[in-house]
Amino acid sequence: MPESPATTLAHVATLRRLHDAVNSGDPELIAATVEQVAAPDLLLHTPVPPTASGPRALEQVFDTLRRAFPDLRVTVEDVIAEEDKVVSRNTVTGTNLGEYLGRPPTGHSVTYHEIFVFRFADGRIAEAWGVVDLLAQLRQLGFLPS
Repeated sequence: MPESPATTLAHVATLRRLHDAVNSGDPELIAATVEQVAAPDLLLHTPVPPTASGPRALEQVFDTLRRAFPDLRVTVEDVIAEEDKVVSRNTVTGTNLGEYLGRPPTGHSVTYHEIFVFRFADGRIAEAWGVVDLLAQLRQLGFLPS
């Protein structure tokens, strides 16, 4: 049965809450928000797969990014929502002041793009697929030649 437009809008609002928490930089708020918005059996598909599962996988991704880029900022450029899916096209910025991918901090600023597709079930994020421009990120960090 198709989801109602009100339910689809609620999914968009849930995703907005998650982005607001991430942009706050507050690890406790991020963790609490992830627990509230992620399904217990969340499946997360990202370029660098987390070692944890469920909501902890999403927390692990944000924790890794926050340690590497303490000023991490996710700017939502576009949101497309239909039934149980929400697609978010984002611009991510940050300054590499912590260890990342096993490498010491570079002090370099990065700006890269990502697209995430979120599937919702029972009002929570049940599955997410991320397409991240890692090439741009790694080049800006100096990990790869330009």
